[in-house]
Amino acid sequence: MFMTVLGNIMNPATLLAILGGVAMGISFGAMPGLTSTMGVALLMPITFSMSPHVGMLVLIGIFCGAIYGGSITAILINTPGTPSAAATVIDGYQFTLRGEAGRALGISTFASFGGGIISGIILILVAPQLAQIALKFNAPESFALAFFGLSIIASISGKDLIKGVMSGTLGLLLSLIGMDNVTAYTRFSFGSTYLMGGLSFIPVLVGLFALSQCFLTTEEIFVERAKAKKTRNPLPSKKDFRCILPTILRAGLTGTFIGCIPGAGGDISAFVSYDMERRCSRHPELFGTGIPEGVAAPEASNNGTTGGALIPLLTLGIPGDANTAVMLGALMMHNLTPGPQLFLTKAATVNTLFAGFMVANCFMLLLGLLGQPLFVKIVSIPKRILVPVIIVLCTVGSFAINNNYYDVVVMVIAGIVGYFLTKGGYPLSPIVLALILGPMAEGNFRRSLVMSQGSYAIFFQRPFSAAFIIIGIISLIWPFIRQHMEKKKLLKQKA
Repeated sequence: MFMTVLGNIMNPATLLAILGGVAMGISFGAMPGLTSTMGVALLMPITFSMSPHVGMLVLIGIFCGAIYGGSITAILINTPGTPSAAATVIDGYQFTLRGEAGRALGISTFASFGGGIISGIILILVAPQLAQIALKFNAPESFALAFFGLSIIASISGKDLIKGVMSGTLGLLLSLIGMDNVTAYTRFSFGSTYLMGGLSFIPVLVGLFALSQCFLTTEEIFVERAKAKKTRNPLPSKKDFRCILPTILRAGLTGTFIGCIPGAGGDISAFVSYDMERRCSRHPELFGTGIPEGVAAPEASNNGTTGGALIPLLTLGIPGDANTAVMLGALMMHNLTPGPQLFLTKAATVNTLFAGFMVANCFMLLLGLLGQPLFVKIVSIPKRILVPVIIVLCTVGSFAINNNYYDVVVMVIAGIVGYFLTKGGYPLSPIVLALILGPMAEGNFRRSLVMSQGSYAIFFQRPFSAAFIIIGIISLIWPFIRQHMEKKKLLKQKA
């Protein structure tokens, strides 16, 4: 068995296929609007002519590479290439403003590699056991997880909690647009068939972060404000490595577990890990100003979900996220039926996929480090050239999601709204978090009440659900308590 797997992996054609998949994935992830799911879906047909294990390894390489690639534009131009990189923007772009883009990219690369390797080890060792735990997550647990995620809004709001909560509320209101997924009643569609399906998330994300940043940069060009410092290209220091190693371990484990839960994903796990790391830190007030842990936590976590999402896919035939849903179709096309029998009848193929997943993460590290000097050069491109290019990419990426020009209109409106919110000091991350988690929270909340015939006790009768809700309540109110205590302390010092 070992020699068979080794022969499959060490075949030059297989290694080249994995390397090509990772490279294509990084390219898709780094382009705003072209998500990892789109990369896997668009390139899946080319794998049908390959052998089963090679074809699946190409898709796994695209998956891993795209999740990492989203952090490149998040750090360099304040634009998350994929939704899972939205949390990386918070601290990552601050490095670029200080002229330390290379350092941030290095931290992101090593954290992504670490998170992927951790999830790969868990995938190999305890995949069936973790899948069984994840299956216990029903509607109450999914609601509780979403509620806990929404409670993070208070933590990522910066110094002005009220403005952060207002941004989060705006995101929740936007998430209500479209057809009710329980009663099929249309809400806030204003007679538009486009809005019946709700706001498409990717155009909103691209508009809020990318287009609004283009508007701000254009303003800087004309009014000649202070510019970012000249970009240097240092690798992370030994101190950075010592600092981020515990973060990578914690975030990688968190991302793997959340990745196992069907319906969750890298975007949720990134924000959860960012908040957890902030709470574990001895200097939580520095988060948001550009510190290594603020980049390492979301990147290790969202890459940890790659291995986590493969666990329920391979062991139970249940996709953990949109990417693995596409891979499920690819598995069936290659005559590989996921489930316990797959491990018995196709053991060599499964073990080859496990080994290939680890190789894909190694290639991701290699390409990330080799490409870093090239990536950093993006920052040195004159803004008069860079801004139009980003606007074109935003437009193409938004249109490519559904081939619908209404998505471009939504992107432009989101960009204008994001511009004025940024000017007013309102953080954008809470809007994105609420847009991601709002539908998940509402749908599972209502399904839970149907299960319990209207009794709210169901949320506290199940251990996972009760734990997430209690932690979420504490997470929601603690920033307000801490802010009040700090004000009292300052008043005493002045007195």
